Amino acid sequence: MHNKIKELLQFGTVGASVEIKGWIRTKRANKQVVFLTINDGSCQQSLQVVMAPSKLPKTLLNQLTTGASIAISGSLVASAGTRQSVELHGDQLTLLGNAPDYPLQPKSHSLEFLRTWVHLRFRTNTFGAVFRIRHAISYAIHHFFHERGFCYLHTPIITAADAEGAGELFRVTSLALNHTDGPVDFSKEFFNRPTNLTVSGQLAAEAAAMGLGAVYTFGPTFRAENSNTSRHLAEFWMVEPEVAFNNLDDNIALAEALLKFLLDYVLKKCPAELEFLNQRLLHNNAQSATPSMALLERLQFVLEQPFVRITYTEAISILMEAPPNQNGTFVYPITGWGMDLQSEHERYLVEHHFKRPIVVTDYPKDIKAFYMRQNDDGKTVAAMDVLFPGIGEIIGGSQREERIDYLKKAMQHSHIEDLNWYLDTRRFGTIPHSGFGLGLDRFVLFVTGMENIRDVIPFPRTPGHVAC
Repeated sequence: MHNKIKELLQFGTVGASVEIKGWIRTKRANKQVVFLTINDGSCQQSLQVVMAPSKLPKTLLNQLTTGASIAISGSLVASAGTRQSVELHGDQLTLLGNAPDYPLQPKSHSLEFLRTWVHLRFRTNTFGAVFRIRHAISYAIHHFFHERGFCYLHTPIITAADAEGAGELFRVTSLALNHTDGPVDFSKEFFNRPTNLTVSGQLAAEAAAMGLGAVYTFGPTFRAENSNTSRHLAEFWMVEPEVAFNNLDDNIALAEALLKFLLDYVLKKCPAELEFLNQRLLHNNAQSATPSMALLERLQFVLEQPFVRITYTEAISILMEAPPNQNGTFVYPITGWGMDLQSEHERYLVEHHFKRPIVVTDYPKDIKAFYMRQNDDGKTVAAMDVLFPGIGEIIGGSQREERIDYLKKAMQHSHIEDLNWYLDTRRFGTIPHSGFGLGLDRFVLFVTGMENIRDVIPFPRTPGHVAC
């Protein structure tokens, strides 16, 4: 059984005989010595291997190029370099797979270029760091909810409901795609009705919370929004807790606790990956006219600072008087109460006015989803959005409308039908309850300091692009 490079760098004993397997990152050779750096994906660092050219036939030596996979055995020695404590003096090397014309040579590549090789970019330092951090965050999410007695729920991916009422759905059909003869006969569909890929597991999670008390979903969701921005995907991952008997204040407290738990976890468990990405951001800042806060500094700041809480009405008042609104530099000018906040507005509030994460509550009911609880003023709902620097909205949630008459009116207003099962959860033992959705990909974007959401999901799906 071969050794993992991560284990050797942490616990390797000088003089031990080991075998490693991995991919060549770099090669340097002269008449006296061959230097290879090998990475096996187990950690951010690579292991330096030193071999005598006499142990490598010339034909084999020529095949030891970047991207080739090898197995190599030898003994650990103390490293003369400062980047690692040990290195491997190789005795025997076996080529597992050569890599002629490997496209990712050991030089700087743009992220745009790497998106054209999405199936190979896992082998780079940048994406190795990103996806190990994504793994750590995913694990920590389950850990957080498990410790607090939540039940992990698998909600349907194929559904007949549109939880958001936005209509931006991917349809699921078993009918021939060349059907053009008048209206679709849904009785011939597999499910005897129109269905789509889910935009949210929330409605199903609400039903489960009515019996299980506290549940969460964690899975893929889909939206057919033709948006080619750096913050949107057609397939993305959502974390959605629903909690019986929680009000809006409880919901906000849970959201802040989750976000800070995840930040604390990744800072402790991924120091090498975060330091690499921190240096990447510092390098970019040095070439930027508007440098941002260093990555590690930003994560620590958000972890330590209490979130500011304001109402939507207060946010609009601040934005109306904001210099970018007064001088016309907002792309979407704030003209008055009732407007939906755009990313530029959210980021202004977080990054310039309050200079810390904020929670905006009590939005106008006309710009929020039908299931949010109407406040006593008749104009607003018990909604909450958590806004982060560099991202804008990272969590959206609400106290849910538990009063069936209010819920029916909201559904009629939004032209939402055929959710009788959802109304049953209010007919039979209705209770106050709350929940929210955390976009995993946006949170990973914030934690890693990457600029585009396509670079924090393994295989991005966006308008016109579906690789692998």
